[in-house]
Amino acid sequence: MIFREADDRELAGRARKGDLDAFNVLVSRWEARIYNYLLRITGHAEDALDLCQDTFIKAYQNLARLEDPARFGPWLYRIAHNEAMSHLRRPQRETELDEATAAALRGPSLAPVEASLAVEAALARLSREQREAVMLKIYEGFKFEEIAAILNCPASTIKSRVYTGLELLKEALTPAGPSARPQEEP
Repeated sequence: MIFREADDRELAGRARKGDLDAFNVLVSRWEARIYNYLLRITGHAEDALDLCQDTFIKAYQNLARLEDPARFGPWLYRIAHNEAMSHLRRPQRETELDEATAAALRGPSLAPVEASLAVEAALARLSREQREAVMLKIYEGFKFEEIAAILNCPASTIKSRVYTGLELLKEALTPAGPSARPQEEP
């Protein structure tokens, strides 16, 4: 991680000076992570692709505003967050798939797919704020202070959102009832 940070710092510094190749390397390093983050927020691949592209365009246009090139990652996530929030404020699309159609398109289920779907469904039940904080902490590996900077709120609020969200996920993903425990013989 230290080498990547140093590389990102150097690349962001060169990109700020107009080196397009350096910026392209940063895009190739970060695009999958930013896309996955936006996909989890929006729930739509097409929207995530569009927002990812918009994020990198805005990042390029605003490189001069990046005060610390070593903080390129959190700065980029902040731009992605802002793009996603702007998108979510717009009126929703009218042609969204209903749950039955979406399930039919998934095809036959496999155990890892079922687990992934269960996690995604449990994440969808969290509030937007909790889901985003959990995703940034667990999936993206940011520290609480970095998430606070990305989401522009106090670190204590982020900690609360993450811990509450994780507790709700644990409850949603833990099997309940008598079938969850092996039967004891009399």
